[in-house]
Amino acid sequence: MNATLENPAGVADELAALVSSATLLRRAEPMAKHTTLRVGGPADVYVEPASEADLASVLKFCGARNIKFFILGRGSNLLVRDAGFRGVVICLAQPVFSKIEITSERMVCGAGARLKHVAVEARRNGIAGMEFLEGIPGSIGGALRMNAGAMASATFDIVESVRVMDFAGEVREFAPRDMAVEYRSCATLKKYIALGAVLRGKPDSMVEIGQRMTAYSEKRWASQPAAPSAGCAFKNPPNIGAGRLIDEMGLKGTRIGGAMVSLEHGNFIVNDNKATAQDVLNLIAQLRAKVKAASGITLHTEVEIIGD
Repeated sequence: MNATLENPAGVADELAALVSSATLLRRAEPMAKHTTLRVGGPADVYVEPASEADLASVLKFCGARNIKFFILGRGSNLLVRDAGFRGVVICLAQPVFSKIEITSERMVCGAGARLKHVAVEARRNGIAGMEFLEGIPGSIGGALRMNAGAMASATFDIVESVRVMDFAGEVREFAPRDMAVEYRSCATLKKYIALGAVLRGKPDSMVEIGQRMTAYSEKRWASQPAAPSAGCAFKNPPNIGAGRLIDEMGLKGTRIGGAMVSLEHGNFIVNDNKATAQDVLNLIAQLRAKVKAASGITLHTEVEIIGD
């Protein structure tokens, strides 16, 4: 049996003895506090390592005890089930993992760096190519894991190299060509944890970059909801957007409990502040079934679903 099911308090105490005092440890941490959808039950143990050494210690401990763990970014594109996560949730939110350093046209970004901050720093330093990141509510690590994208651009379009840690705590570096990158996914980062990446842009004026960022922001907010969501619920099938499919079937506004298909964009499921994770899961299932019955197209979730 998973050790966290037997004694979460004991696991937390043992972990605390292995890491520095600057590492944050909490028991029964509500995951609704850490996701943009604002739903999800508690994680048995929640950890914010204060250093790479502390992260390695947590990973080695989980491996030795056969304890499940999950790497949490900014909580976008994530749905945690109502029963929560039986294991250890690791979040690289401490400052050591959020640094942004700039050399010429390159940006060295930690996994915990917010995408908005990366875009703003790129603009300030006259580096073009990062503008699409500004409106994605995530971190560099999550963007790499999901090959997040917007405005016809994707994360790995601008990646020069990725620094990773394996589950035994060893660090190495990959070039994108050596990673399994595809649409809205990087399978390599199911076996490794992204510590950061070198992004490469091209020089441009702050004014031109700022104008593009403003245009992207206006386009985004004209078509996407402000209510809590996890971003796009489904991956786009070939040749047609999932949101368009759902819209054409008249499914905008469809509701189960506190979860509703956004009136602004058919591929967003929003939380009216009363939704449960099960409401969202039931709505996802209903949308998939109706789209399949009407068009023969199987929708695949883009949002990652974890927990019990």
